[in-house]
Amino acid sequence: MTIDLDIRPLTPDRLPDLASLFEQGGDPKWCWCAYFRIRGFDFSKGGKERHRAAMEAATDAAANEDRAPGLVAYDGAEAVGWISIGPREDYERLAYSTVLKPLDDKPVWSIVCFVVGKKARGRGVAKRLLDAGVDYARDHGATLLEAYPVEVEEGERIRAGDVFRGTLSMFDKAGFEVVARRATTGGAPRPIVRRAIRRRPKR
Repeated sequence: MTIDLDIRPLTPDRLPDLASLFEQGGDPKWCWCAYFRIRGFDFSKGGKERHRAAMEAATDAAANEDRAPGLVAYDGAEAVGWISIGPREDYERLAYSTVLKPLDDKPVWSIVCFVVGKKARGRGVAKRLLDAGVDYARDHGATLLEAYPVEVEEGERIRAGDVFRGTLSMFDKAGFEVVARRATTGGAPRPIVRRAIRRRPKR
């Protein structure tokens, strides 16, 4: 059963709504979607309050550029989903990662995280957020999107915390293509997907 979602950009006044989603538990409760915003050792030393502060700072910084660091999905008044999306340079960890280092010098927006509330899972929330994210990026001048999804075999069961980057099949259905696979330490190669998007013509 699908949900009639209202998807909105994250603004400072919507941070309490995002907090209510993250407080449901699991990794989002302490990570606060700061993993890609704080590189390596610094992230391992941080706690929940520092990670939340990083998201608050990102929200303020993006607002100064007339955009948001991501989108929040609402079911009525309740926040049930989140997608982190923005220019690649917003994410410090990507700049230093050997696995996810830049493919080229093209300007690109990155999609790095999804969160779906426990009661809303299995109802197409992540897909709707991805579609909305593509439109949002297009409306804010992006021409190329990039993501780093998890490749899940058909029938494979995987815990929710391991698919925060989204699944390869979801991105494939949304028109993204695998443009590289990078070797990881002790794991399967990491796919990198991209989708070119055209700006809407001015009326």
